[in-house]
Amino acid sequence: MTVRIGYAAGAFDLFHIGHLNILRQARERCDVLIAGVVSDEMLKLSKGIEPFVPTAERVAIVEAITYVDRVHVEETPSKMDAWSELGFTHFFKGDDWRGTAKGRRLEREFRAVGVEVVYFPYTVHTSSTALRAALDAAIAARQLPA
Repeated sequence: MTVRIGYAAGAFDLFHIGHLNILRQARERCDVLIAGVVSDEMLKLSKGIEPFVPTAERVAIVEAITYVDRVHVEETPSKMDAWSELGFTHFFKGDDWRGTAKGRRLEREFRAVGVEVVYFPYTVHTSSTALRAALDAAIAARQLPA
């Protein structure tokens, strides 16, 4: 029997229920789950954002999740680099990537090496983008003169 090695990558900044849902659903579909945590430097480079929670702390949070067997810190923008290093058989992502240029490219690259891309429903009501906007607004409001 072939061991199904799953890989679920993300920033995992401002960890929320959507992150937990992806990790839980991923674990249900593989024998070993590796969570990829995008480094602070890669977040700045790829998304132009400064994480609220530093890489080492995000790694500690994700490592503590019972669904996760191992954590890998992503230090390059290519998911293929992670695959070359880890050899996973399944890549898990939120379905907000489905049908996008990035998602189609990812599917093509992984299909070429036999990795199945599996999408899970995106948690619309809770997202890191929304949480980040709320925190930025709260911080800005505190900085206004009284």
